[in-house]
Amino acid sequence: MKYLVMVQGSQADYEAMRGNGSAQSPAWTEDEVKAMYAYMSAINDDLAETGELVDGQGLGEPAGTRHVTLGEDGKAVVTDGPYGETKELLAGYWVLDCASLERVTEIAERVIRCPQPAGAPVYPVVIRQIMEGAGDDVC
Repeated sequence: MKYLVMVQGSQADYEAMRGNGSAQSPAWTEDEVKAMYAYMSAINDDLAETGELVDGQGLGEPAGTRHVTLGEDGKAVVTDGPYGETKELLAGYWVLDCASLERVTEIAERVIRCPQPAGAPVYPVVIRQIMEGAGDDVC
């Protein structure tokens, strides 16, 4: 079965990884950023080796986000981010092809242990099953 495994973050976290800490997220050192990337790369390498990795990407910071909605007049309304009302956004994801929910949960438990500075926010790792074959019914 395929699963979407999602990690979350905020604009403050992206700023902190550039060394600009805040009350929401302490500044990261260059070594801490390197350790985080090495840890995530090792997970990617292991998942590729087991054949479970379909895709995985980190996403750009929320400041580059764009929302497109419909206005009351039926025309598109485009708003650029970041959005103050949104605390966390999707920061990255994996699409995994795993034998069971238990296996993908083991992977998520590994992801949640990614090294970070003391005091950095800890976000849940979200797992959603991908409904295969359901795409024909969407849009």
